[in-house]
Amino acid sequence: MTDFDPFTDRLDGPMYVVTAASGGERAGCLVGFASQCSIDPPRFVVWLSVANRTYRIARASEHLTVHLLSQKDRALAELFGGETTDQVDKFARVAWSAGRAGSPVLDEVSTWFTGRIEGRIEGGDHVGFLLTPEEVCPPLQGPRPALLRYRDMQDLDPGHPA
Repeated sequence: MTDFDPFTDRLDGPMYVVTAASGGERAGCLVGFASQCSIDPPRFVVWLSVANRTYRIARASEHLTVHLLSQKDRALAELFGGETTDQVDKFARVAWSAGRAGSPVLDEVSTWFTGRIEGRIEGGDHVGFLLTPEEVCPPLQGPRPALLRYRDMQDLDPGHPA
């Protein structure tokens, strides 16, 4: 335990699946570190573990798709967070379509955007990908479903260590 843990233990942000495609390859992973980081111009940053295949594909990608998960998306979170694309074709197990620049869009997730990669930020064992939204899902009609949160995934065994 570090001195910083009591602070981070209180955080409970939403969970995302981030997908990438480049050179005929595609990958996706569960992400808990992400945030809007500018209002004007609109910008969002997602942090990918350098141990992850999605990171390796994202380095050569022009776009990433960020899927905001709701409680009903737990099975997707388990697939994209508990398996590694090094061993499993996650996209063979889900319905998806190719979005901008081939970045996979998961059909089951109703809230997502595809962003152009504007830059990368070294952050230790994760690298931040600064995104400019270029394609955004249609707005949801009706009540917003409850988000899947970090605490909901505490029992997940990750496909890769951090």
